[in-house]
Amino acid sequence: MQKFLLIRTTEALIALWAITLIVFGLMHLSGNPVGALLPDDASQEQIDFLIQKLGLDKPLYVQYFTFIANALQGDFGMSMKWPREEAMQVVLNRLPATLLLGGTAMGLSIVIAVPLGVVSAVRKGTLVDSIAQAVALVGQSMPSFWLGIILIWIFAVWLNWLPTSGGGSVRHLVLPAIAIAWFQISALTRLTRSAMLEVLDAEYIKLARAKGVSENKIVWKHALRNAAIVPLTYFGVLAGSVLTGSVVIETVFSWPGLGWVAIEAIKARDFPVVQSVVIVFAIIFILSNLVVDLLYAYVDPRIR
Repeated sequence: MQKFLLIRTTEALIALWAITLIVFGLMHLSGNPVGALLPDDASQEQIDFLIQKLGLDKPLYVQYFTFIANALQGDFGMSMKWPREEAMQVVLNRLPATLLLGGTAMGLSIVIAVPLGVVSAVRKGTLVDSIAQAVALVGQSMPSFWLGIILIWIFAVWLNWLPTSGGGSVRHLVLPAIAIAWFQISALTRLTRSAMLEVLDAEYIKLARAKGVSENKIVWKHALRNAAIVPLTYFGVLAGSVLTGSVVIETVFSWPGLGWVAIEAIKARDFPVVQSVVIVFAIIFILSNLVVDLLYAYVDPRIR
C-alpha cells in the first residue's frame, strides 16, 4: 500500500512539473506582453525599461528557473493587468467562486447520475431505462455554452425565474451549475449503467439471490460497490472537466470566478496570472486523481 501511494505521489509531482514547463513555453510563444501594457506612442526607452523590469531580456531558461524558484515560495510575480496586486492573490480571490460553482455541479452530477445509472441497469429494457439513455444521449450531444444560453433564454428571459448573470446568491448559482453538470450527468449515468450491468450478471450476485438476500442490499451494497471502480475512474476526469468547463460557463453567465480572470489575463498577455490560473487548476486536477487512487485502494481490496 505504501509503495502504491509513493508511486502515485511521485507521478503527480512529475506531472505538475511537466505542466509548469509546458505552460511557461506556450505563454511565451503567444507574444510579448509589453505591447499590451504600453501605449502605442511609447518610446524605445520606456519599452526597454519595462522589458528589463519584467525580466524579459534574460534567456528563457533563466526566466523559467526564476519562475520555478519563486513559485515554490508561492510567489508568481505581480499581475500586469491588475497593478499592485500579486498574480496568485488575484487567482485566490476568485478561486472560492469557481470552487463553489464546480463543487455544486459535481455534487449534482454524482447525486443524480449514480442513482439514475443504477436504476437504469436494474430495470434494463423498461421505460425508466429508455428515459435514462435518452437523457444521457441528449446531454452528451449539447455543448455546455449552448445549453447555458438556452437556460438563460427560458428561465431568465422568458419565465423570469432566475437572474441572467452575476453572482452572490443561490439563485445566481442554479443555471451555471446545471449547464456544467448536464454533460457530466449524462456521461456518469452511462458509465454507471454499463458497470452495473456487468456486475449484476456475476456469479456472486446470483448466489446472493439464491441465499435470499434482499434485492436492495444486493444492488446498493454488493453490486454498486464492485461496480464503483468504473465511475471512480471517471471522477478524476470529472473534476478536471468541471473546472476547465467553468471557464466557458463563467464567461456566458458573467460568474465572478477564475474563468473570467483567465480570459481577461489572456487578452492582456498577463503571464503571471495565466500561469497562476493554470497551476491552480493543475494542482486541483492532480489532487483529484490522487484521491481517486486512494479510493481505489479503499473500494478494491486487491490494490491493498
